[in-house]
Amino acid sequence: MHRNKVIAMSATVILGLGSLLAVPSAYAESLQDMKDKKVTIQEKRTDVQSDIHKTEAKIKHLQSQQLTVEEQLDQLEKNMAANANKIIEKTAEINKTNAEIESLKAEIVVLKDRIAKRNELLKERAVSYQESGGNLNYLEVLLGASSFSEFIDRVSAVATIVEADQDIIKQHEQDKKSLEEAQSAVEKKKLDLEKMLAELEKAKQQLQVQKNQQEVLLAELHKQKEHAEHDIVGFEEEAANLKAQETAVAQAIQLEQKRLADAEAARKKAAAEAEAVRKKAAADAAAAAAAKKKQASIPSSSSSPSPSSNATVSAPAVSSGTFNRPSAGYVSSGFGGRWGKSHNGIDIAASGTVPVVATADGVVIRSYLSSSYGNVVMISHSINGQIFTSVYAHLNSRSVSSGQVISKGQQVGYMGNTGHSFGQHLHFELHKGAWNAAKSNAVNPLNYLSM
Repeated sequence: MHRNKVIAMSATVILGLGSLLAVPSAYAESLQDMKDKKVTIQEKRTDVQSDIHKTEAKIKHLQSQQLTVEEQLDQLEKNMAANANKIIEKTAEINKTNAEIESLKAEIVVLKDRIAKRNELLKERAVSYQESGGNLNYLEVLLGASSFSEFIDRVSAVATIVEADQDIIKQHEQDKKSLEEAQSAVEKKKLDLEKMLAELEKAKQQLQVQKNQQEVLLAELHKQKEHAEHDIVGFEEEAANLKAQETAVAQAIQLEQKRLADAEAARKKAAAEAEAVRKKAAADAAAAAAAKKKQASIPSSSSSPSPSSNATVSAPAVSSGTFNRPSAGYVSSGFGGRWGKSHNGIDIAASGTVPVVATADGVVIRSYLSSSYGNVVMISHSINGQIFTSVYAHLNSRSVSSGQVISKGQQVGYMGNTGHSFGQHLHFELHKGAWNAAKSNAVNPLNYLSM
């Protein structure tokens, strides 16, 4: 009976040893998986750096375009100022011409009156000429002289009257011609000025349209530049997170290697203990056989030592599940679509001073202040060869630092309302794999947490 008990104990130890012997292979696979994830993170960092360089080049190009547009706007402003001055000049000339036209109109009134009077005089003479028979009248005047001297005087007078009539007719024609030429010249001058003014007004409108278009283009360039600068900030934050995440994964690999070493040491220790048990069992069996052969009853004063046990460490007040609840409170917003966007985590809300704890053992990737997350802690976890990343955002304060190794249930900060947040709550994300800005590895935390 004693021999059977020893053999059974030996079998139990050997079976346990078999389990330990299987551990290194599983850990090796987990280690390779983590190394693959590290390579993926490095590749992602390279892509992000490429995006940063491209965006920086885009910003420089936009700045160059802005400078060109601003120079064009400056030239347009100068052209518009010159055009406005020309409009003022032409308007002044038109006003002057209008004054000349008004003055000319007054002269025209005088000329018209003068012409009208001349017309009346000529009409009277024409009537007199018609009634007296023309030259016969002048002949009677000449023949009516009482002396030769009077005759000479009368001839001179008649000649003067005839010549005056001819001068009146010539002056009349000249005044009419001058009037027509003056009217034509001033009207042409006014038309030319009005045409030039219309062209200047049209040019003014075209310049204003060009200015409006350039201002719209400049505003669009400013908008694109702001977006690009915002993208740069996002890319730089992502690059910093990826760099820190790479370091955290490296630490996780080191922890995994230590666990491998510990497992190997435990395997060797268990093998040595099993070998000792096997030898003792063999010795006990041989002694029992010899005693039976001699038919001697040898009472045993010793018993096999009870297996040693390690001291039990008090566990933190956490759940027995793989992941622990990160804080007290109620789920105010779930995972999935929200406000037309994707909500890549859950929100847990509560009032008062609410501690936030790590959901599992891990390494802090980053503990920093983000423009969107606010006070945020990111932790990398290696669980059965699978990398998980947990994110604790909008914290009021943080109590851990980047690169720190922490335990499940260890406090990382207090619930708050920092960053892009509305009311005190914890925004909690869980990623099956590495964190990335696209949140492509995000999973619903409620499927993993012990709530």
